[in-house]
Amino acid sequence: MASKPYISVMALLCAVPILASCGNSRPLIAKAGDSLPPAPYAARETPDSTRLLETSTQARPDRSVELRRRSEVREDDEFDMPPE
Repeated sequence: MASKPYISVMALLCAVPILASCGNSRPLIAKAGDSLPPAPYAARETPDSTRLLETSTQARPDRSVELRRRSEVREDDEFDMPPE
């Protein structure tokens, strides 16, 4: 059985990363003296920080699943086994 101090410590440990992740939201700028990563092979120019943060279609593909409008009978799945 968990004691109340243990629960409050766990709640604090869970809250800290959540609160830390919603911090600063200003644009990324390279530090003085640092440079951006080198240009990719066969690229004409080195991309800036905003271009480097954009996700490609391959990294985040569009949704291609048609949503169902009414319930349908599922096909039998031979790999859908009950837990042991």
